[in-house]
Amino acid sequence: MRVPLFISALLGAWLLLPFSALAAEFHVSSVIGNDENPGTPEAPLQSIEKALKLAKVGDTIRVAQGTYAEQGCIEVPFPVTLLGGYDSDFQTRDIRKFRTLLQPTNDTAKTARKPLMTLKKSAPGQHFTVDGFIFDMGLRNSYSDVPESGDTPTGALLLPPAFNKKNDKNPTVTAQCLFIETPASPGDVTVQNNLFANCAQFGIQGGHKQGTFRVRNNVFVANRMAAIEIFGTGGKKGPKGPISSDGEVEIAYNTIAFTFGRLADMKDMGFGIRVMTMLQYHIHHNIIAFGTLTGLDHTRFNPGDWIRIEKNAVFGHREGDLLFAEAGNVEMARIATTGFKNLALAANQGNSSAKIVLPVSVTYLQAFLGATFRDSADMVSGSDANTVRRTYQLPQVNEPTPAPHLYGNRYTIDDALRLFGAHKSVGAKAPK
Repeated sequence: MRVPLFISALLGAWLLLPFSALAAEFHVSSVIGNDENPGTPEAPLQSIEKALKLAKVGDTIRVAQGTYAEQGCIEVPFPVTLLGGYDSDFQTRDIRKFRTLLQPTNDTAKTARKPLMTLKKSAPGQHFTVDGFIFDMGLRNSYSDVPESGDTPTGALLLPPAFNKKNDKNPTVTAQCLFIETPASPGDVTVQNNLFANCAQFGIQGGHKQGTFRVRNNVFVANRMAAIEIFGTGGKKGPKGPISSDGEVEIAYNTIAFTFGRLADMKDMGFGIRVMTMLQYHIHHNIIAFGTLTGLDHTRFNPGDWIRIEKNAVFGHREGDLLFAEAGNVEMARIATTGFKNLALAANQGNSSAKIVLPVSVTYLQAFLGATFRDSADMVSGSDANTVRRTYQLPQVNEPTPAPHLYGNRYTIDDALRLFGAHKSVGAKAPK
């Protein structure tokens, strides 16, 4: 039977519709929702997990203000768009006002060991989006009952992994806030307009290949090891390092502050951004401040012509702005921002070590500086630590003095959200 021309035309037009036009939407509210509801704005679901069971690839899940991930982890099995920051009737979106908290507690999560959120498998042309959430492990982790000193208001100490069981508390989770499962699948990922706070092992970490991984307009504060570490799982290796890349990473307009080292002595890791293997990177317009080692790490031997580092503000780190090693050379150099322009990178212009005055907790900053900048080189007037102190009108340190040993104190969400929109040219903007 011959199909009439107008029906054939309609069918062809339908087949040409973008996939998103066929996608469904689900709405979630931990406050007024019920997992027996259909997931409409008027009758939302209660949990993100239930929405993921109903959703298919390409669907959108809109999440209202409230607290989620109380059991410690959310697994996203396939690419969807997750949007947080809505008011209770889903008419207005403001991620700072209508806080969508992924915030388990030490009691509710118990011994859960998984990342706070895991993105699992994708296929070419598919896209994960995580937008508008507050990732916070500050209540989940195990902290000492003893304040760092006297009446210091910055909180008790994060218990390192070797000592993470004390006073019958559940242990500190040495897992990521957002993890991309490996071996990575060849889709795209966008992570934007989120806050990552008090993560005990990376803000974002995981594998990537073929597609584009965008990390844009996020705030990272008081995280351990590194704020961002994305490594390639495709490409090829040669005898002296990677020889072909397989995917791209853009890290732009983020604000990163207070990154702690892997161990309590703070001599290992403590990076803002780590350039890993077999990927091309464009790192631009970020604020990267106050780390226990360096702001950026480029020691995994990716060729310089794969790397663009432009127009970032990098300052306040214990051992310089960039830890750098050339391909095939195990010697690692600590490089100040002024030295970036001398590196053989695809782009290396416009970076600055200017001390931007951020709206951080000055009490927290003072304790952080006292814990990480106290070797002899930092006790001189011109040291980076003392320059930061002058910028924030804090007392200078001219000789070694006993200082409380701060390690991974939790940072308050109220203070962390103030970092959105802190500077007009670089760092995270106020989300729209």
